[in-house]
Amino acid sequence: MAQFATHNFPIDIDAADIDFMGHVNNASYLKWVQAAVISHWQRFAPADALATHAWVALKHEITYRKPTFLDDEVIATVLLENVQGARAFYETIIKRGEEVLAEVKSSWCCLDIETKRPARLAQGVIDRFFAKD
Repeated sequence: MAQFATHNFPIDIDAADIDFMGHVNNASYLKWVQAAVISHWQRFAPADALATHAWVALKHEITYRKPTFLDDEVIATVLLENVQGARAFYETIIKRGEEVLAEVKSSWCCLDIETKRPARLAQGVIDRFFAKD
């Protein structure tokens, strides 16, 4: 089975991300996953697909493993697991060094930018997201 290409996305933690307990608020993880997945799309998709398609989140399931703090150096690693029709299924792992801080499973819907309706990607576009071994 082919491997999908991973994408590492550095996360900037802002003081506004910190909650009353002194660590990153849970809602900030959603903002990070959104930015990381969109960055993944922008990295691998061809220009014509970028110009005609957009993504909206359908579902996020987050498992929090450890707290994240203001001065942490954090990376989100994005992996596209599967594409079915207009839907894509992602896994995003948020880490501080080797420590897993959170694991996120999410599903997204591809939209035609003009019609705002679900749109399937051409197989040639999907193939760009596979790792080359």
